[in-house]
Amino acid sequence: MASAHGRARTAGTVRGQGIAAAMGGWSARHRWTAVGSWLLFVVLALVIGSMAGRVDLTDREEVPGEFGQAVAILDDAGLNDGPAGEMVLVQAAGGSLKATDPAFRAVVGEVVAAVEGTGEVASVESPYDAGAISEDGRSALVRFDMRGDPQTAPDRVEPVVEAVSGVQDKHKDLKVEQFGAASSEKVFNDAFGSDFQRAEYSALPVALGILLIAFGALVAALLPVLLAMTAFLATTGLVAVVSHTVHMSDTANSVMLLVGLAVGVDYCLFYLRREREEREAGHDAQTALRIAAATSGRAVLVSGVTVIVAMAGMLFTGIGDFKAMGLATMMVVAVAMFGSVTVLPALLSLLGERVEKGRIPFLRRRGKGTGGESRVWRAILGGVLRRPVVAAAVAGGALVALAVPAVGLNTANLTLSQELGDGLPIVRAYEDINKAFPGGPDPAQVVVKASDITSPEVRQAIDAFSRAAVAEGASPGPVETELHEKEGVAVLKVPLTGGTDEERAEASLKVLRDEVRPGTLGEVAGLTAPIGGSTAASMDFTDKIGDSVPPVFAFVVAFAFLLMLLSFRSLTIAITSIVLNLLSVGAAYGILTIVFQHGWGAGLVGAEGVGAIVAWLPLFLFVILFGLSMDYHVFVVSRIREARMRGLTTQGAIRHGITTTAGVVTSAAVIMVAVFAIFGTLSMQSMKQMGVGLAAAVLIDATVIRGVLLPAVMSLLGERNWYLPKWLSWLPDMTHDEAGVAPAPVRQATAPAPVEPSGVGR
Repeated sequence: MASAHGRARTAGTVRGQGIAAAMGGWSARHRWTAVGSWLLFVVLALVIGSMAGRVDLTDREEVPGEFGQAVAILDDAGLNDGPAGEMVLVQAAGGSLKATDPAFRAVVGEVVAAVEGTGEVASVESPYDAGAISEDGRSALVRFDMRGDPQTAPDRVEPVVEAVSGVQDKHKDLKVEQFGAASSEKVFNDAFGSDFQRAEYSALPVALGILLIAFGALVAALLPVLLAMTAFLATTGLVAVVSHTVHMSDTANSVMLLVGLAVGVDYCLFYLRREREEREAGHDAQTALRIAAATSGRAVLVSGVTVIVAMAGMLFTGIGDFKAMGLATMMVVAVAMFGSVTVLPALLSLLGERVEKGRIPFLRRRGKGTGGESRVWRAILGGVLRRPVVAAAVAGGALVALAVPAVGLNTANLTLSQELGDGLPIVRAYEDINKAFPGGPDPAQVVVKASDITSPEVRQAIDAFSRAAVAEGASPGPVETELHEKEGVAVLKVPLTGGTDEERAEASLKVLRDEVRPGTLGEVAGLTAPIGGSTAASMDFTDKIGDSVPPVFAFVVAFAFLLMLLSFRSLTIAITSIVLNLLSVGAAYGILTIVFQHGWGAGLVGAEGVGAIVAWLPLFLFVILFGLSMDYHVFVVSRIREARMRGLTTQGAIRHGITTTAGVVTSAAVIMVAVFAIFGTLSMQSMKQMGVGLAAAVLIDATVIRGVLLPAVMSLLGERNWYLPKWLSWLPDMTHDEAGVAPAPVRQATAPAPVEPSGVGR
């Protein structure tokens, strides 16, 4: 192996071995075929996906448990296609005016006339006929339905909203506020739809700008973005086809874009940087490309498979949105990985030196002549390797300190005011209606299904349930009953004691389910009565998330460990990779807890007064971060192992591996941090928390973990890094790609004797 240091830098120094080298070699030899096949694949995927159309999740799939059962009964009975309900609160905030006074009645009459005059509403219900007067006599609730398809109601509700606003403008002494399914969705779409679009559209220019700085050339910067976007477009088409079996969602599409952009840019960046580095070192273009295929190409394959395994953890949740996100991200990672090891070598072979076209004059390439090593990281690493115990203690201690607050992490399904803030009129209306009519805007829905819904036994049980709900304190009443004789279904709308107070509302729901229902509806043989509604959806979702944590964590950690063991044939590296990634995730949890739960620095990100972490985020972050962290880990450790196999000592290999990968890892991390930080600026608290959590974790992982803690720990372990017990020697060898590479000489003060690391390359 020592003789390799004196080899001439000529073609033929790569003995093509392994899938990555074979695929890269074929692509370079058949470059037009590879590029044409990729473009054809992208176009066909888009066309077929467009023809197939995307099938989205239904309400019954989104949330399991009783909520899903209730929705399923209503769906099967055709009762979920009913009109979108709206309500208008008329309230005397002060003074002696009562809802029964003529002046108040006149305003209610104006509201009724105004909404009916739009021609968009039906079934307008007077509060005086329906008894919708608050207990204090100061508020009245006008209920009505939007005409036509409930799916298009948000697009048609604007005239109704304007009519209600017109009444409010004429009566400043009263509150006249509207809330409902159509009006709230319209406000949401208007306020946050463009918010999401801006974030998604900003991601590409941000990534391109950072790549321009990293490469200093327009063509080189465009390649990663083009690969990532074509991978995303192709996957969009494939996902549409797959959605006919596993239904998708807009959320899954947004997460797919984020992950696809992240890994697509990363993989192309890893490959391209290595190819440029080998050309700088003196290799001809074809040899540099073959070396990049056998080294960075292999790292891309190992990393991609690891990320896919991590994303597969979301399939174990049993929650529709998580399964959609998991499958969509697995697919986009697989497509980006495949494109990186096939079409990218072909493009680099076609471009040759032209990859340097479009140079930015003031962005001169740095590090030339240093073997691709980063001077900054070389200086930092010098201190780390001189005092690895101190470096490990400081970095590890800092991460543990960041993670400690996560012990008290409090998850919750955010209320409307927590999620959107209390500045929007729709949020104020929701809060005011809840105060005047506790639980009114969001009643629990008891969906009763029986073979004979009109039988005396069933009617008595329904009446007994309604009385007991109020008597047990679970509902302030009144309980409304809708009877659908033809469908054999009755729907009981039960306002929950607690209203917008999530904890009290959930306690009321538990009373209905565990105490009221068993002794009333539960006594009727053959009757089913799942309890749904928004509070039930939140509680069932949270319970399912909690139940999913152990299997998802176990699956992701176990399979990541196995992949690291097979990829590096080292028990030590497999264990340290898991520990370091868990530290990174723990630190991200701690930062989320400090900022969003305890409010430290919350004002900087517009998150004052939230007080909780959205329930789905910890599990989502774990899966995403574990996958992305492994991305960097595989790339860095692959380079260290490669140097070790060429005869360097472990210390020298660490120094070379970290300094030669630090620049590309930093560039990739800066892109991801910038993209995720964009989502941290959105108005919705859940998206803000996701963006801040992802950005903080990636930044910590690329700097503290990979630049300080990893080299310190590997330095302390020394030759034990490559330890593989004899009883594991039967494991398949997945490490051979680097063994066939003889790249440019690696600078080392003292050339070591040839050493074959224990358990490596057997």
